[in-house]
Amino acid sequence: MKGVSSAPGDYVHFKSQVPLHKIPIGVKQWRYYDFGAKVVPPLICLPGTAGTADVYYKQIMSLAMKGYRVISVDIPRVWNHHEWIQAFEKFLDAIDVHHIHLYGTSLGGFLAQLFAQHRPRRVRSLILSNTFLETQSFSAAMPWAPMVSWTPSFLLKRYVLTGIRDGPHEPFIADSVDFVVSQVETLSREDLASRLTLMVDNASVGSLLLADSFITIMDTNDYCATPQNLKDQVSERYPEARRAHLKTGGDFPFLSRPDEVNLHLQLHLRRVGVEAQPDLVRGVKAGTAVSAGDSSNQRGDPVNVSEDNGEKSTPPPSENQSPPAEEVTETSDFEEKQNTDEHPAQETTGTHSFEEKHATEEIWEAESDPLEV
Repeated sequence: MKGVSSAPGDYVHFKSQVPLHKIPIGVKQWRYYDFGAKVVPPLICLPGTAGTADVYYKQIMSLAMKGYRVISVDIPRVWNHHEWIQAFEKFLDAIDVHHIHLYGTSLGGFLAQLFAQHRPRRVRSLILSNTFLETQSFSAAMPWAPMVSWTPSFLLKRYVLTGIRDGPHEPFIADSVDFVVSQVETLSREDLASRLTLMVDNASVGSLLLADSFITIMDTNDYCATPQNLKDQVSERYPEARRAHLKTGGDFPFLSRPDEVNLHLQLHLRRVGVEAQPDLVRGVKAGTAVSAGDSSNQRGDPVNVSEDNGEKSTPPPSENQSPPAEEVTETSDFEEKQNTDEHPAQETTGTHSFEEKHATEEIWEAESDPLEV
């Protein structure tokens, strides 16, 4: 694994366009990005153990420009799965979001399934990538799990990073690894301990009320930190789910294969009935970022959009690079309300694959063969 390099140019541009939100809810601090038209039911992205809200920046920019709303969150500092379900529900209430579509990778995919199991009325669909159904395997592989909360930060970071394959990688996968490593360095000891605790806390996903036709499984077929047998269990649990094949991409295909991932996300959202509102992102295509629900242009940095496929072409960073978008620290109305209350005064299964970079039509191929390895 090579040393962490400077931030990619498109990430620098993303930071200059999309504000980071921070909102306290109870004792939990939520850190998230919310970009796109507020009238569209959001796709909420949940990262893995090593990820942050920033790792989905390529999905945020691409899908928002196509008229979707994308919310990417940090996993908050929670210490068991019941606490996660309650905390995430309070977060959704605080940002006034009721019905959601969840995209989770690794630990994020596991937490997405748990939330869908226990709060079925809120979850409209799932996209699961390189994830699992139970934590027993991880607990057995970590005999020192009971001491995670007292383990020094450098040991926790070392353990998390050992799960990321150390080269050689082709350039795009190598860049994705370097970016995630840089994000791990930003995590506190408590954040790392919390996430590892969620990985080893004994739990498993029960049956979901959500029909398989509203689930897409998007796994990479090359190396991945999630063991193949655990990924196979997910496929067996949801036999009628859609399969999105990614032949390569490593642990972080959302960074290394963003065109493929973004297309599969768009096809999934279209299939489950989410209607994009491209007219509401006219400001972005004209060269300015419009945050969720805003109609006024806030910045004047160029974002070139190709007429044939609507993809963003990011200008390289320069000395005149726009400063990062301001962080937004919010006060939770939900939290204030809670304090006041407490203290009164279907489709057929199939497989879709990435045919070409500029594909614009949904192509589903029925397959009876199991997921390729």
